[in-house]
Amino acid sequence: MAQFRYEARDVRGRVKKGTIVASSRRDVMMKLREQRLKVIDVREIPQTLLTKEITFGNPVKLQHFVIYLRQFATLLKAGVTIVDATRILAEQTESKALKKALTHIEEQLRSGQLLSTAMTNHPNIFPPLVINMIRAGEASGSMEETLERLADHFEKVHRTRQKIVSALAYPVVVGIIAVIVVIFLLVSVVPTFVSMFADFGAELPAITKFVLRASEVMQTYWWGVILLMFMMYGLLLLLKKQKKTKYYLDVIVLRMPIFGSMMQKAVLARMTRTLSSLFSSAVPILQALAIVEAVVENEVVARVIRTSRDALERGESLTEPMKRHWAFPPLVTQMIAIGEQTGSLDAMLAKVADFYEAEVEAATDRLKSLIEPLMIVLLASVVGTIVTSILVPMFDIFNHIQQ
Repeated sequence: MAQFRYEARDVRGRVKKGTIVASSRRDVMMKLREQRLKVIDVREIPQTLLTKEITFGNPVKLQHFVIYLRQFATLLKAGVTIVDATRILAEQTESKALKKALTHIEEQLRSGQLLSTAMTNHPNIFPPLVINMIRAGEASGSMEETLERLADHFEKVHRTRQKIVSALAYPVVVGIIAVIVVIFLLVSVVPTFVSMFADFGAELPAITKFVLRASEVMQTYWWGVILLMFMMYGLLLLLKKQKKTKYYLDVIVLRMPIFGSMMQKAVLARMTRTLSSLFSSAVPILQALAIVEAVVENEVVARVIRTSRDALERGESLTEPMKRHWAFPPLVTQMIAIGEQTGSLDAMLAKVADFYEAEVEAATDRLKSLIEPLMIVLLASVVGTIVTSILVPMFDIFNHIQQ
């Protein structure tokens, strides 16, 4: 969608100027004629950093996308046409980005394009998984079943993702609180004791010297600490965008103690669920593997899938590269091998996905019960170290005064 500036005359001959959002100059002229305006001039407004809509990742929340798919399937089952269903959903969705995309798609559908073709113009909203499954549904005439299958898929993906987020949220929040408390103690509390210790004149314990030095650094270079944190975060984002460095970051994530096993199960659940959905919609296997490679969000697993696809093109088994890689447990490779032999690959993959989704749910529950006392101990240790560094010389001062 683009923004256009227009100039036109109404039925009384008065000149009207304004802006309008449309997919093309032709669409603008049609909209103006519907308003009984005689077009004088239409020009597209060039996008700049100030006018361009900037989004990070997918601009549509996953729950809004699931609702859209579910309602779309319901409307089609009720006999509503795809064009009218798209218009209805564009009017009632809560997502502004999805509303804008559906409005554009409706215009393209009315001009004779297929739904899957119209969706390709909005890759930030409709991933390759959705486009290819809908294309297969259009070819087979089973759009309602395809949309229901997509809704089920994204619901399960959303549920698994929420479980992981909820498990990781607690340590992140406690970690942020710990950092804030430490900064407050170093900047506001510790400096009040510096003059007292200086007047005392005795040799301070090593832990007290360390805390006092950290307090001086924090007071003088607090801006540098904040800048360093932002630079580290930016560097991490930059490394994640490069496939080579992202691979090593993903290896570290999967190899991490406690968290690594849970993340591995989540990635395998996403991979097998996506493959199962694509196979059940009759998407060709090589194309399905290419889609999964793009959406799996883990470069370690993506490389194995790429190798498996190459092996399949050479006439070899899909599971051979997986069997040789540490990221794929025997359960996954054995179930896929059975599915290949019996011709029920989609059903076998669905069972594997169900198993790992249940494993992720159990792992997150165990992780929550384990992390809570660990984070409390960590926070108490950090704060306790600072407090101890102040109390130890204080006791020495009191003992000196009493003597």
